[in-house]
Amino acid sequence: MSEATEKITAYRDDLAYIHDAGYGGFAREAASVLVDALGRARISVGLVVDLGCGSGILSAVVGGFGYRTLGIDISEGMIALARKHVPDGEFRVESVLSASLPRCVAVAAVGECLNYLFDPANTKPKLIKLYRRIHTALEPGGFLIMDVAEPGRASGRVPARTYREGKDWAVLVTNEEDRVRRILTKRITSFRRCGDLYRRDHEVHQQRLIEGGEVISQLREIGFRVRALAGYGPIKFGRGQTGFIARKP
Repeated sequence: MSEATEKITAYRDDLAYIHDAGYGGFAREAASVLVDALGRARISVGLVVDLGCGSGILSAVVGGFGYRTLGIDISEGMIALARKHVPDGEFRVESVLSASLPRCVAVAAVGECLNYLFDPANTKPKLIKLYRRIHTALEPGGFLIMDVAEPGRASGRVPARTYREGKDWAVLVTNEEDRVRRILTKRITSFRRCGDLYRRDHEVHQQRLIEGGEVISQLREIGFRVRALAGYGPIKFGRGQTGFIARKP
């Protein structure tokens, strides 16, 4: 299938379930880093906005420490899981690029969520506007924690294939990077047990790859104090991946 005819999809029910079941450690550790930063800053109450919240894993951890949470994700399947996992949280099906941001003490954008092109309006100018809106929404002393996929995310010059499985699911992923356009295409085939059989589904995701140094410069120009991270707790960033924690003075 040609790139022009591939339909971009955003975590339908089966892939949302698999992501929640098998890929939650990243968000869980990012939540711990954020809670630690808030604690050190003596910010013990307030709202945390979880952009690209997925199944609500980060929101659940943060909410367990007494913070109010608002999760925003473009995937209906992810939001349905989040509402089950965090019944006291608020969740909205929206693009993070256009969602209104209330006053808050922290914003999280983890799991490379700002790279995804589920919303075709995701462009460099739109992201800079989002960073500005985040800065405006944050209380003085508030935090932004985020990570991005960079050029070189896929290894080698040929499609990279990975495979993972759980007790009732399996997923096959082919990553192919267009180094000229800086677009990473992920072709994902999933299998989820339904009774005695497995249901097969296929999704195509695309990410616009972003230089980490460029993000740091943009955030600092807006007024953030930024510190690069090696990872979230014991989970270190891999090839072509970088993260930051930024604070509004």
